[in-house]
Amino acid sequence: MEVVLVSKLVYLFLSNTVLFYLLYIFIFRMIQLNINKYLKLGGALFGSLIITVGLSLCFSASHFLLFPENPFSVNQQITISLIKDLIKLIIVLLSTSQLYSINQRQLTLFENEKLLADNIRIRYEVLKNQVNPHFLFNSLNTLDGLIGIDNERAHEYVQNLSQVFRYTIGNKEIMHLDEELDFTESYALLMKIRYGDNLQIQYNIDDKYRNYYIIPVSLQLLVENAIKHNVVSSKHPLLITIETTPNDSIRVTNTIQPKSGVEHGEGIGLANLTERYELLFQKEVIITKTDIFSVEIPLNKQQLDHPIKNTK
Repeated sequence: MEVVLVSKLVYLFLSNTVLFYLLYIFIFRMIQLNINKYLKLGGALFGSLIITVGLSLCFSASHFLLFPENPFSVNQQITISLIKDLIKLIIVLLSTSQLYSINQRQLTLFENEKLLADNIRIRYEVLKNQVNPHFLFNSLNTLDGLIGIDNERAHEYVQNLSQVFRYTIGNKEIMHLDEELDFTESYALLMKIRYGDNLQIQYNIDDKYRNYYIIPVSLQLLVENAIKHNVVSSKHPLLITIETTPNDSIRVTNTIQPKSGVEHGEGIGLANLTERYELLFQKEVIITKTDIFSVEIPLNKQQLDHPIKNTK
């Protein structure tokens, strides 16, 4: 008696396993077909119903042949088996629907992240392409003025210029603050050669933030904007301050002495930088304008959880 009971349980387990396996395989393969979604849905429902009814009848007949001692008649056995298998079909359809929804959400998230990565990369390239030609033109003009007049300063200028361009052509999405400061200082030295003591840049950096992360070219952009939009002369020297804050950020401030005939505002570069921080770090760049112009950039203590690699 116990042997018969065990045999029935084994048969029940195997038949249920086969039914579930075939239903899941069929439905998932239907989902993968590149056809109209309504045809896909109708085919999955109709096909899974055919599979369920067909296997249910086969398993009922086999069960009756293997275990003839049964309190139910053949028709009753078939009906009970069919009802149970239809319930299993409903379970499979509901679970498959849930799994499909989860999969679609994951695909959507993946596509969004891919679009985000492409957006950040494109905007970064746009920013570099926007800065480099203008900066190169001014740099060559300055260098031309130094050659033959002050060759030592011209040599120093070329060295700093090479460091600046080596940094700007890099493909990293984020850099240590220490590296960004070195780059900004090289750029500032180029500007100091051009403007002399009329340009003053002060640094107040807490060493604990030097290994924090920042988006490349951020500080240089702010220094360049300050020089671009303000008068730099012996009568009106321009003071730019770069300092870290207790809010895990770095702030760039400059005195406001606007050039005449120059449109003022955030500009493409600063707006681009602001959006990149929102997309990459989900943090806000704070811009304030009182008697001074101030831009506060967030610093990240850790690298990105999912760093975005350049495809180049």
